[in-house]
Amino acid sequence: MEISKLEGIIEAILFTMGESVELSKIALAIGHDEETTRKVVHNMMDKLNASDRGVRIIELEESFQMCTKADMYEYLIRIAKQPRKYVLTDVQLETLSIIAYKQPVTKLEIEKIRGVKSDHAVNRLVEYNLVCEVGRLDAPGKPILFGTTEEFLRRFSIQSLEELPSMNPEQMENFKTEAEEEAQMKLNI
Repeated sequence: MEISKLEGIIEAILFTMGESVELSKIALAIGHDEETTRKVVHNMMDKLNASDRGVRIIELEESFQMCTKADMYEYLIRIAKQPRKYVLTDVQLETLSIIAYKQPVTKLEIEKIRGVKSDHAVNRLVEYNLVCEVGRLDAPGKPILFGTTEEFLRRFSIQSLEELPSMNPEQMENFKTEAEEEAQMKLNI
């Protein structure tokens, strides 16, 4: 196999793994002995260090890792400081809706409504600053109460929670009926 092909394979391995990879594992993956593999990786290290590439390969005991060159950090910081755009999943939207309409609400109440654990969804919504802790319930364990934030209002272009759409009673009955039928089907399984 050509050296350029071996380098490409090693580059893909180190990039994909994201952390250090033992020399023996790299050698096994490319089908060569450790000494040959070490020479190929060191050659790659020299090439990367001599060029204006943004990455380098470092050696950690008997392992190698691909990482960013130190002089690239300022550019990474510029990217990291830019506001992140995120897309809410259906689970997160469902959880956010429950919090918006039922607030203040505990995770346990959210989970009773959804029928599944909601830790991850609530944590993401807190991370996105759409939901925050608004207090604690005066009950055993003092569970956290969650509510929406000003960022929630901004993102959904409303001035207050009173502007949230309301459901008509017929629609609410249909949802209740569907939920009861679904719960009954699960019990029968």
